[in-house]
This record gives sequence, structure tokens and C-alpha cells, in this order.
Amino acid sequence: MIAEVIQGAYDTKGKQVFEPRTKRYAVLFSPTFPMGRYVIHPLSVQCSDLDDLQHFLKQCRYVSDIKQFDKIDYWMPPDDFEEKKKGDCEDFALWTWRQLMAMGYDSRFVLGRSGRYGYGHAWVTFTEDGRTFLVEPALSWLSKKLPRLKTLRYKPDLSVSWKDDRLRYYEHHDLDYNPTFREVLPLVNEWVVFMIKNGHKIVARWIWICFLYAVSSIKLGVLGLKRHLLGKAGSS
Repeated sequence: MIAEVIQGAYDTKGKQVFEPRTKRYAVLFSPTFPMGRYVIHPLSVQCSDLDDLQHFLKQCRYVSDIKQFDKIDYWMPPDDFEEKKKGDCEDFALWTWRQLMAMGYDSRFVLGRSGRYGYGHAWVTFTEDGRTFLVEPALSWLSKKLPRLKTLRYKPDLSVSWKDDRLRYYEHHDLDYNPTFREVLPLVNEWVVFMIKNGHKIVARWIWICFLYAVSSIKLGVLGLKRHLLGKAGSS
């Protein structure tokens, strides 16, 4: 769920802007409500530390906006998310951002690109002791700590912070990261150890997803067959 960002590979600070450029971020930044709604409204769940945060997130499940709201994109307020305990990446990230701020962390809600999620993914970052950490709420089921190599898949485009009762926006750019062999070796070792400990969870997760997909396909096939037979019976 949490990984330290590799210095030089991730634009942690970004460039502060007055507000996101509408044309450039029309698809990426599309809050359903004014951003203030997501940071001011009180929450009923109060996490005291990162363990509490992970514990709550593990009870939540990923559901697309199409399935839950019949909309292509809907940013659920954090207070609604903690009641429903389901949502997509923006919903997970907005709630996590609120909790980290309440715990006293200097944190940001981030939008950008990430591996299989592609363009339009959301996550959170926070700083502690001069280091930046990336939080992927959707991976709370996997492990509290993720290997640093994982952060190379995340490319921030826009981030939002809430300081002194004011929203601040930042635009980010991709960085050229060319590590030396000496820098890569400990990162690879860290990744290997992580996979040895958690690889079985990933395999089990994919098996379960494939099973659900197969069940869903069978149900759709049976439903289609029934409609076909009813159509034939009605026409005869």
C-alpha cells in the first residue's frame, strides 16, 4: 500500500498553478462537486495511524462508477465512501487523502498514469522526515509496505494539497531516470523479497478475478440463451 518514492524518478514537488488547465486536464481532473466539498465535510471514521488506515481500506472493494452510479465518472465524497465502502480509484484516494491530513501528514491527492490503470488513475503521496511516500489505497489487501520499484509505474500529472484552509494545485512532469547498477541492485533485491513473501496473494487474487469473470460470462450466456429461446417460442 505504501512505498517510498525513488528520488530522481518521480516529480514530487511539481509546479504550483492557480488552477488546473481546463483543456489539458479536462478528462483527468473532473470532480463531481467543488473540491472544497471533499476536504471540509466531517468524517465519521477517524484513523489514528497507518495501520488503522490499511485496516479500513481492506474492508472496501473496488467498483466502477458505471456499475455503482451508472456514470462514466463520479467522484464520491469521502463521507459517502466510508459508508458504502466501495468505489473506484478516485474514491479510495480522496478518502485516504483526508485521513492522512487528519493524522498530520503533509499529503496530496494525485492524478496521473500508472501501469495497467493507464491515464486517469488516482493515488496519494505524503512526506515524512524529508522523504516522499506513495500510497496506493487499492492495494491495501496486498501489503502495508510495497517495494520502491513499484513507484516507477506511477507518473503524476496533477496534484492537490490543502494547506491553511486553501486548495493548492500542482502540475507535474516526467523525469528521466537513469540509475546506476549500484542503485538498481538493492531495489531489485527488495522487489524479490517482497514477491517471495506476497506472490501467493497476487496469484490467488488473479485466480479469484478470473473465476468471477468466468461466472459472469456464463450468466450472460445463459441469459442470452433464455432470451433467444423465448423469442423463438413467441414467434412460433
